[in-house]
Amino acid sequence: MKNTTVRVNPRWLCLVTFLFLTATAWSQSSQREQHIGYLYPAGGKQGTTFQVTVGGQFLRRVTDVYVLGEGVTASLVRYVGNFKLDGSQRRELRRQVDLRWNTLRKQPTTKYETPIKRADGEPVKLPDHPLINNLDTMNLREVAYIRSLFANVGKQKPNSQIAEIVLIEVTIAPDAIPGRRELRLDVRTGFTNPMIFEVGQTREVLESEYNDPHTGWMKLPDLEVADLPVVLNGQILPGDIDRFPFRATKGQTLVLDLHARQLVPYIADAVPGWFQATMALYDPAGNELVFADDFRFNPDPVIFFDVPRDGIYELEIRDAIYRGRQDFVYRVHIGTQPFITRMYPLGGKEGVATQAEISGHNLSETQVTLDTTPGEKSIRQTVLHQGETLSNPMTFAVDTLPERNEQEPNNQVAEAQPIEVPLTLNGQIRWAGDSDVFQFEGRAGDEIVVDVRARRLASPLDALIRLIDASGDVLAWNDDYVEKEGHLYRGEGLLTHYADPYLRFRLPKDGAYFVQIVDAQRHGGAAYAYRLRIAAPRPDFSLRVTPSTLNIRPGNAVPIRVHALRKDGFNGPIDIMLVGAPPEFLLSGARIPANRNSVRMTLRAPRNARKAPVHLKLAGRAKIGNTLLNRPVLPADDTMQAFLWRHLVSARELLVTVRGPKYAGRFVQLVNNATLPIPEGGTAEVHVLTPSAASLDTVQLELDNPPDGLTLVSTRVSGDSMVLLLGIEGKGLEAGYAGNLITNIFIEEDQPGKNAKRKRKRRVPYGSLPAIPFEIVKR
Repeated sequence: MKNTTVRVNPRWLCLVTFLFLTATAWSQSSQREQHIGYLYPAGGKQGTTFQVTVGGQFLRRVTDVYVLGEGVTASLVRYVGNFKLDGSQRRELRRQVDLRWNTLRKQPTTKYETPIKRADGEPVKLPDHPLINNLDTMNLREVAYIRSLFANVGKQKPNSQIAEIVLIEVTIAPDAIPGRRELRLDVRTGFTNPMIFEVGQTREVLESEYNDPHTGWMKLPDLEVADLPVVLNGQILPGDIDRFPFRATKGQTLVLDLHARQLVPYIADAVPGWFQATMALYDPAGNELVFADDFRFNPDPVIFFDVPRDGIYELEIRDAIYRGRQDFVYRVHIGTQPFITRMYPLGGKEGVATQAEISGHNLSETQVTLDTTPGEKSIRQTVLHQGETLSNPMTFAVDTLPERNEQEPNNQVAEAQPIEVPLTLNGQIRWAGDSDVFQFEGRAGDEIVVDVRARRLASPLDALIRLIDASGDVLAWNDDYVEKEGHLYRGEGLLTHYADPYLRFRLPKDGAYFVQIVDAQRHGGAAYAYRLRIAAPRPDFSLRVTPSTLNIRPGNAVPIRVHALRKDGFNGPIDIMLVGAPPEFLLSGARIPANRNSVRMTLRAPRNARKAPVHLKLAGRAKIGNTLLNRPVLPADDTMQAFLWRHLVSARELLVTVRGPKYAGRFVQLVNNATLPIPEGGTAEVHVLTPSAASLDTVQLELDNPPDGLTLVSTRVSGDSMVLLLGIEGKGLEAGYAGNLITNIFIEEDQPGKNAKRKRKRRVPYGSLPAIPFEIVKR
């Protein structure tokens, strides 16, 4: 039983007043969570101010814009809302479009000069929407686009998740550092989820619709030719194909770098779960020269092109399977900018000066310096600074083990490179069919870990590893190691092919052992680099918290989920704590029990509202052997891909808003914060202190997604506290299972309506109780 509802006696006076005085933003968002799904354009050039369209849902009360990151500010222009037309409005829009179309083409317009009127004789008014507000000044190409886009408006159901439009104005400072920012809308009760916004260094161009090549008989005027370098911004709408002409010079090595999935990583209601962009490059005669639909394993395509002669070339962009929607947003960087395609090694030892070799296109250097300064981050990025221009970022790892580079020949067991463990090896699968073999001495009973980092460091290598004994027998092997719980992938947020292998194995006897690494698809090349860790297990963990945006009413608690990414067999408990938080913020149920990979807990807000959002930090602590490890809890969002799969997509900050009237009552809290023991097949009581005050007709409590078999049996009032009776049904839960219970609060009230005799009841959510830690124990 996943949800158990208990109706509370009306005499439960103390809780009722709490519910009325502290109606929560969380309760509203649980049904109407403000959300943004795209920005267009999703970036801009340093030193410019421009308008951006934001698409999302439940944005009507938008009041402001929040940008995380220096050098970028934004303000609200206006809320536009949904684009909905009734039959009369569709006819009026078509009349105005045809009038403008015929006027521009110098065709008869008499047929279209009489406005459409409603039945009462009033002229039909079109909604205020940026796409149609300036019909009388549009050029022929723009009118053609409106004709194609709105020919069947109202006949197709819009995507509600991105149907509402908000216009904002963005200003980027001239000295803003290039790179990504996070943008949220402020919707009175709190913030939306973050969206990626890019700061660029070159001129930006918005697509000029109608730029589909299949215009047929319309004979539209030529598109404006872009000079390089340039960033092209566009959207692929249903059936859309975009073309951009640009001027190129013989001898240039052009890089055409498209960003789409980088801007909107996952789409919940589209297959494969993102905009799968393709690019095709055409010469001045219209011949296709290059086509790309990805860059290695990255769905965003990149084209490298040596220009053979001066001329006007054309870039075509579309979806791989000809879909389209408003959140199919892209940015294409075209020019002679530096682009790194290979780096080696892919990391270094902490505190040791490390130079990495690089190669690619338009590079003035052959090396970059890797920052190995001691610190918490083991995965980092570097770029090549080429004057004021920056290359694409490259990912690398920093570790504390000794390091060595592989040495050829080491293709077979007989040629194995001898090593001493523990060690991190930097290597490359240099050609198709290449194999690297390493030999080490092991002792019976020793546990060994063989861990490859390649795909997680943006290497195209699809590694496979084998552990081989001295007689040549394969003791263990692994291809892809996937951290997955149900439909949730718990690894790197943007990876969907977890191609890095991992082994943990106990050696059966003393002697020589061999580790072999190959590419599972028998590919190879200088870019196929890896880092191979061969060592005893180093139990550890990293942590994520979802969601990255929390909107809380003063004095109320909301659920969050903390995920533990356990490493090398660590299964112990992890305590979670707030770091430097303002007074009265409180975590309840702040422990991830042993053998659990995630747990929900609650965060309570202070009594007073705060004008500015709070950048909250959490940390986790666990004792492993005699060592007490502290690790940061990094913010993320649990994002759905293609109706089913989910991923933890990293965010820069955990942002909390506290808004609403001051909370004056006593905090709702557990009488005893200790873990509640619940006997197998039995029951247990938990006491919760509540505020004091007046009454309400009906209150309901409901366990939110409890483990199978755990139910809320009943509730009662005892003095100034409420008592919840929890019980175990069946034999699904065994002794030792531990976690937190989240209890949601609802009030049943009359649903507004004109007919008093047919009034219906509706349940209104009003927040949650503090998380209740529990453990199943033997009777």
